[in-house]
Amino acid sequence: MTAPLAPAEERPADERTMSMNAPVKLSQAALPHLPSHVGRPRYDRAALRAGIVHVGVGNFHRAHQGWHLHRLMQQGLAQDWAVIGAGVRPQDEAMRARLSAQDWLTTLIELRPEGPAAEVIGPMIGFAPPAEDSAPLIAAMSDPAIRIVSLTVTEGGYFVDPAGGFDAAHPDIRRDAADPARPRTVFGAIVAAMARRRAQGLAPFTVMSCDNLQGNGAAARRAVTGLARMSDPALADWIEAEGAFPNSMVDCIVPATGPDELALARRLGVEDAAPVTHENYRQWVIEDRFCAGRPELERVGVIFSDAVHDYELLKIRVLNAGHQVLANAGELLGLATIADCMAHPLIGAMFRRVEMEEICPHAPDVPGTSAQDYARLIERRFANPAIRDSTRRVAHDGASRHPAFVLPILREALAAGAPVEGLSLVEALWARMCAGVREDGSAIAPNDPIWDQLQTAAQAARERSAAWLEQRRIYGDLAEAPRFAEAFARWLDLIWARGTAEALRIHAQQGAAPAA
Repeated sequence: MTAPLAPAEERPADERTMSMNAPVKLSQAALPHLPSHVGRPRYDRAALRAGIVHVGVGNFHRAHQGWHLHRLMQQGLAQDWAVIGAGVRPQDEAMRARLSAQDWLTTLIELRPEGPAAEVIGPMIGFAPPAEDSAPLIAAMSDPAIRIVSLTVTEGGYFVDPAGGFDAAHPDIRRDAADPARPRTVFGAIVAAMARRRAQGLAPFTVMSCDNLQGNGAAARRAVTGLARMSDPALADWIEAEGAFPNSMVDCIVPATGPDELALARRLGVEDAAPVTHENYRQWVIEDRFCAGRPELERVGVIFSDAVHDYELLKIRVLNAGHQVLANAGELLGLATIADCMAHPLIGAMFRRVEMEEICPHAPDVPGTSAQDYARLIERRFANPAIRDSTRRVAHDGASRHPAFVLPILREALAAGAPVEGLSLVEALWARMCAGVREDGSAIAPNDPIWDQLQTAAQAARERSAAWLEQRRIYGDLAEAPRFAEAFARWLDLIWARGTAEALRIHAQQGAAPAA
């Protein structure tokens, strides 16, 4: 599978092209003064018109959707598809403030093997401020010019119950259904904006999920229409009939921004309060199901296909589940990055074995590549030392990521009578990590929205392993699957008794159940 990248216009920087002068503070007025090796918009940003509201403006959105729109705009296209950012969490205001101070511009730094390459992108032209009643967001989405509302709100933000349906009993959903004019969730805001558009005689917008969630468009449809039906069944019917929720698959490794990334941007000559680093690979596959038009994204490498499910299943299982195979073991052994995890002989060996023996058999082939070839590609991408993707970032929100990425594979393997020892070890490593202490005795800082609950279960599981699997919101009935429950208990007991490294060593040597 090749990376569908448009030709880059910026040049890789080496020690000779790194800025020797003080970095330029990023703003629209400062663009002409950036170093020559830093790419910048050629289009007139003042002439851009908004067509998209994006909720969840983080690094991934800007490195992926923002990058593709920028590429179109560089060709003189998509001038009416600029982005209005938005968020529903109080912490989204911090991102709004950083981007506002630099005229909504972002420095993207592509971590190429031959050296980093920087360019400034400018498809974002505003940001609806977060508010408790979501009024600015609702107003932005109600604008007739807005034809797409896109989302990166994390895998756990779609209110999916353990059976895969819409969780209508969630307290946040019940609250929005009771007071639909003052919603607090993104889906409540979408329902309110849809109601306003219908009342004004406007067509609905397309809701385009860009989250790493299998069937992300279908999950968004269930959340929007399910919530609407709780307060206004006729509105739900209108959204079902007139709206659109295309499924998509998105793929690009985008590390979190910290002091190192800020310093790299400065060395490249840009003082950016929110730069983004990313790998030199991207893929985006979308169903061509839009109810109000779309940008010509196929011109910049986006694949429009009715087989999104196969692409997303391959990626979610091999890449996203693969991340979880690595991250908890790496956190327990104090490894800072995913590349460090891949370089560790025991963790790297576990990753390869679990991928090839227990994940790839349950992942589809797609045009141009097999699951095994894709796994080898992922191994190379994860091992790239230029990608300083933190183990902590990848391990974050395991309570959403394990049910979304790992447990569906485990269920299929159990149903098929296929091996589950490696996947059981992965779950045992997560349980051990959530106890909050590394093998060297150092503390693991809370790293999950329900960390206290996970830590309580993890500590109880030290004496009674079943306590971890009794978290039914995560595991459902998997605790009642003897082959998994017994394997999980053996691995977790071994990890507590003899350590993470010893468990990994036994898995590498035997690839089977550990000795009692």
